[in-house]
Amino acid sequence: MAEIKFEEALKRLEKIIAELEEGNLSLDEALKKYQEGIELSRVCHGRLENAKKKIDILVKNRKGEFELKPFDEGKEG
Repeated sequence: MAEIKFEEALKRLEKIIAELEEGNLSLDEALKKYQEGIELSRVCHGRLENAKKKIDILVKNRKGEFELKPFDEGKEG
């Protein structure tokens, strides 16, 4: 799929979902929309995964100094 911004991919995915939920598409059209939706979903997921890798959290250590630590989504606090 050509380079597309996350926001554009998400809007397009939302539109496809709405069209599929309406149920007015032929089977062939619905399958094409579904396939495009899967591709857009993968694009969005990949972009979110890349963004997670870039996140750093500024935390105070025991000495009261701030330091950068990698984001750990499984850990709260």
